[in-house]
Amino acid sequence: MITFPNAKINIGLNVVSRRDDGYHNLETVFYPVQLADILEMVPAERTELSNSGIAIDGNKEDNLIVKAYFLLKRDFLISPVKFHIHKIIPFGAGLGGGSADAAFALKMLNEYFNLQLSENQLENYASKLGADCPFFIHNKPVFATGIGNQFSPIQLDLSAYKIVIVKPEIAVNTAEAFRNIVPKQAEFSLIDLLKKPIEDWKELVTNDFETPVFKKYPQIKALKELLYDLGALYSSMSGSGSAVYGIFRHLPTNFDNNLPKGIFIYR
Repeated sequence: MITFPNAKINIGLNVVSRRDDGYHNLETVFYPVQLADILEMVPAERTELSNSGIAIDGNKEDNLIVKAYFLLKRDFLISPVKFHIHKIIPFGAGLGGGSADAAFALKMLNEYFNLQLSENQLENYASKLGADCPFFIHNKPVFATGIGNQFSPIQLDLSAYKIVIVKPEIAVNTAEAFRNIVPKQAEFSLIDLLKKPIEDWKELVTNDFETPVFKKYPQIKALKELLYDLGALYSSMSGSGSAVYGIFRHLPTNFDNNLPKGIFIYR
């Protein structure tokens, strides 16, 4: 069985308060994009994970895909499987690649073993693996609050536009990015701002992580500015970075040639 876990981008991101448990309350929109990994699962004598594409750091037994399997195995009699992930979504980019892999693994296991879990039940399992994992169960645009784990569906369709994601050879540490944030209540409703024409978002829709991340990594700021120079209607860092995306009506000729060397491009 093969599936294609896709990435997401954040459109707007407000860090509104620090919680008593040390986490932060957020307001953001998660929007699914076509950039995707390739995840395959086959029967095996023991459950394991192999990898191609972008290398996976750390112990594979600690990978969220494997954790998703053992999370279900606690409640169901499921036999061992082997996963193979061809990793395309970059790490440390704010694109939710690891969370997507875990959520899609849950959906694969549910289908393969005919567990008959509803989407709400899958969301409950996904929430045990990461705050944004449940988003990838429904995989539709949502307004996310709480720690990025409380979702409200929204009407947002960008299919008429080109979304280009660029990533420098930099990985931003999410915990460090949060340490440099001063939480504050948003002045305007993000949902209301996104109802305005995309051309207006540049001056209205912000990502609170950009200020501290751009200060430490000015090359990420330069990428955002370059996307605007190339004609983006709106550009932003996704999540805590380091990926930056641009929303274009039309891509300029020789778009790739206008970017610095060492920049990964996804579209």
